Order: sequence, then structure tokens, then C-alpha cells
Amino acid sequence: MTRHRSLKRPLIVYPLLFHFGTLVASFAVLLAVALRVDSGGPYTDEQITPVIARAVARKTDGNLTIRMTPELVELRNETSGFWFVAEDDEGRSVSFGPVPAAYRSLSNHLSDLSYAQLRDRRAPYNLAAVVRREVTPIGPLTVLGHGKLTELSFIVIMASNVVLLPTFLLLVLTSLIVTPWIVRRSLAGVSRIAQEAEQIDTDRRGRRLSETHVPQEIVPLVRAVNEALRRLDDGYERQRRFIASAAHELRTPIAILRAKVDAASDAATRNLGKDVQRLATLAEQLLDLERLDTERNDEELDLAALVRRVVADLAPLLIASGRTVEFQADGGQRSRGDGAALERVVTNLIQNAIEHGGEHVSVRVTGATVEVEDNGPGIPAEERERVFEPFHRLRPRSTGSGLGLNLVQQVVKRHGGRVTIVAAEGGGTIARVELAACKVNAEGVAGKL
Repeated sequence: MTRHRSLKRPLIVYPLLFHFGTLVASFAVLLAVALRVDSGGPYTDEQITPVIARAVARKTDGNLTIRMTPELVELRNETSGFWFVAEDDEGRSVSFGPVPAAYRSLSNHLSDLSYAQLRDRRAPYNLAAVVRREVTPIGPLTVLGHGKLTELSFIVIMASNVVLLPTFLLLVLTSLIVTPWIVRRSLAGVSRIAQEAEQIDTDRRGRRLSETHVPQEIVPLVRAVNEALRRLDDGYERQRRFIASAAHELRTPIAILRAKVDAASDAATRNLGKDVQRLATLAEQLLDLERLDTERNDEELDLAALVRRVVADLAPLLIASGRTVEFQADGGQRSRGDGAALERVVTNLIQNAIEHGGEHVSVRVTGATVEVEDNGPGIPAEERERVFEPFHRLRPRSTGSGLGLNLVQQVVKRHGGRVTIVAAEGGGTIARVELAACKVNAEGVAGKL
């Protein structure tokens, strides 16, 4: 069994894997660049400046002073050599701890700065400091301080967890949802033409696949299929015309032949009457197949009355040949269809029952269902579907044309029904035709159920 490849892998799985790989690589590159942005070494933790700013107060004369808050005490205790300078916008400043000589020159100029990270080149990094501008209840302050040290890698990793990682997860989630949705939406036209193709059969010729919502890459395939359907329709129409013409042409010589056979004086020639009748039946059935496409006169029918009429017409012939026929009607419903075509259906089923050895034929109408039962040898289970094929015979020497049951199936199918063959309880065969019943609404208009 051939295994067909799905488009989900090349259109969804592969692009998603590529997107994930790109995101992971980009994430790694950004992290590596951030970690290598400096030559390495510790920095003063920026979190010390808010603590320092909250510890600075203003005296009544406007100068700044330091309050030893618990947070400030904790900073001093955990960092040896802790120092800072705080300055307001008027140039008034206050300092704490041993401020290095390198930074004393910044006194009275800190208010001109807002952000900086300073670090010396060698351990123990006593000159590492941070400059931040903080807004406090006593006004804006610029803080220059040295406190606990932290590595850049730790800062980058924390920033990655806070910013880059959620962004990465958001992109992954978006790809998992958006990409399949885009692909399914893009291929929706393919599903639509597949549904249209399923509705094409021999009874619905002339249909073509729509190109309206099909992706551009699929349009050539749709056009090729439509062109193939057109060629098939043309071929079917030529074949139908040929069969109809042949059947019409055969009727005249068959009628002449029948007349000559019936008028013959010798018994051997008159015995050819059955074969001539077989030819006539075959020609008429070929014409019936042609009429299915060209002549359709649907009307509301009394199914029980129609079947009773066919049985009454055939009863004298059956009785004359030593057969018996029985008709039963149990609550027959009205149906809608071509009365002449349905009469041929019942006729063919009764003739088929007689042909296959039935001495007694029972015809029943129940609702919109017609059953023709015979007491013959029956039809093997494996043949019950094949008997509807054109020119298929159970026995090679059968006198039938091989088109009767095929004609029955096509007529019933065009009426929206179905025909099946099942085994009878006491032996024999039941041919069951199920049609759609008519429902009459309040206005008296009949419609098909």
C-alpha cells in the first residue's frame, strides 16, 4: 500500500523547527555579546543608590545630612571600604566613608551627571563606583558611590531571564499557533475543491472544480483536472449518441426480422422468435438507458397503483407460461418520479425473477418500498452486487440481455433511491427497491422526504 506524504511536515513542522533553531541561536548570540561587551570584572551594584538617596536628609539651613537607616547600616556592614557622595542641584553635597582622591574633583559637579558605571582595571577594584540620579522627597540627588560588587554575567543573565526569555517563549508560542493557522487557511481552497470533486459522478456530469479560492500553485492542477473532466464528458456524450443511434437503427431490421419469423411456415424458423425477441428487448433497453439522460417527466405517483398496473399487465403472460404472480400492498405511500421509468423497473424485476427459475413471484409494496420475491434457486452472496453490472449474467447461456438490472439500478439511483438484492427466508431472491416518499404540506404541495 502506497504511503502518501503529508504536507504538514514541509509546510508546518520544518518551518517551526527552523524558527526555533533561529530563535535559540539568536538568543545565544545576544547573550554571548552581552557577556563580552566588557573586558570582564565586577561592577558596583546599582541597587545601592536608592538606599543612599533615602538616607540623605536636609537640615533646616538647607544643607544635606545623613541618617543611618537600617538599609544604610546593612550596606556598610556587608561592604568594606563603603563610601558615597550625594549632591543636590544647588551644589550642596554630603559624603560618607573614605572617598578616593580620584573622585574628589567631581565635587560640586555631580549634578551635571545622571548615569555612569566606573571601574578600575585591577583588583581589588576599590575605585569601582556607580553614578545615578535619584528623585527623593528633598529633591533630586546625584549619588556617586562604591558598594558591594557584582559580575556583569550575573546582571546579563538576570536581564535575559526577565526580558529575553519571556520574549523567546512568546515567539515560540506565536509560531506554534500562528504558523499552523496560516497554513490551514492557505490550504482551505484545496479542501474545498476536494469536496467538489467528491460530488462528481456519472449522474452529475458537466461539473467543474472552482478556481476561486485555490492557491496559485494549485491552479494548474485544477485546470488540468477540469480539462480532463471536459474530455470525459465529451467522450461520454459521443458514446451515448452512438448507443442511441445504434439502438434506433436496430429497431427497423429487428421488426422486419420478427415479422418474417412469425410468418415463416417451418417450425425451425419460428423457433428463432425467442432470439429475435431478445434482440428487440436489448435494443429497447439501450434506448431506455439513453432516455434516462434526455427524457425525465417527474410527477406525483401512487406507487401501489403503479405496481398493481404492471402486475396486471404481466399476469396473463406469466399464467400462460405456467407461473403464478401475487400482489400485496400495505400502506403504500405517494412518491415522486418518472412513472414510465418506474414501470420499466418493476417490469424488469419481475422478468428477471421469472428468468432465474422462479415459478411463483410475489410483489409487495410497503410505504415507498417495492419488493419482488421469487422462489428460484437464489443468487449467491458474492454475485449480488455484480448482477447490476452491464451484460453480467449468472449463467453463460442465460436468455436475458444482461442490461435489465443495470437499467433498474440507474433509474432507481436517479430517483434518489437504492436497489438491493437479499436472500429470501425460504430460498429464492428478494429484489428490494427503496424510493423517497412524498410529504404533502399544508398547501397540498408534494415534496420529497
